[in-house]
Amino acid sequence: MNNVHALLERAAEGAGRPDVSTEAVYARAARIRFRRRATMSAAALAVVAAGAVTLPGYADGTKAERSSVASAPAGQTGSTGKAERLAALLPAGVGDIEQVSLAVLIKQATPEQDDKGYVGPLDGQYAVRRDGGVGYLALSVMDRAQVAKKFKGSPRGDLCVPQGQDSPRSDCVHEKLPDGSALTIWSDSMAYGDGGTPQWGPEFTGRLELKDGSLLALRSSTGYTGDRSQGPLLKNPPLSREELRTLLLSPEVLPKK
Repeated sequence: MNNVHALLERAAEGAGRPDVSTEAVYARAARIRFRRRATMSAAALAVVAAGAVTLPGYADGTKAERSSVASAPAGQTGSTGKAERLAALLPAGVGDIEQVSLAVLIKQATPEQDDKGYVGPLDGQYAVRRDGGVGYLALSVMDRAQVAKKFKGSPRGDLCVPQGQDSPRSDCVHEKLPDGSALTIWSDSMAYGDGGTPQWGPEFTGRLELKDGSLLALRSSTGYTGDRSQGPLLKNPPLSREELRTLLLSPEVLPKK
């Protein structure tokens, strides 16, 4: 199934929505200040910030987080802060950034089932809401051992050249970078199958193969229209090809050495 491939394969390498909406927002770090005030009582921990709205949780009690480049910041109990840190690296106008789990949102997995053992500081999946549509960003770092296990060796090579039964990658550009790493970015219509309606919209996908054998993958998808869809596709991927390239080359997305 195409949606299964996109969810599990692409999300891990480089890749949806809850039946509930989330209301809280974070702000782009470069443009706004964060204010957080916490009050602890014997009964509960309440987090209050100027303009904050509590995020409703998923059915299993977990919560999502959102970061917006266009509204006031809010704090949230249990937030990892990834959405706000990612938003700080993105250009203005991208939209509201919300950390999500595609497995939880689409496949109704539990958070425990979706435990990926992330390697990178911003690894994860993010809903991007703008102009009434919902797209997705999925960021993932694989260390050398994970790469060797998944690819039975090393994936190094020109990904623009089809191998085996792989379909050609559209608008594919492969770069050898001065530090010895290799960057590949391509576009994907996601129109697979036997003439069926695609469940995922068009996207850009990128892979950065680092000289130490690790791999950074990023997916910029216009969205998902299958079961549990959260809304219409974006007109364009959340990040353009050049914006995707910039994020892939940002040191903030890599583990600290």
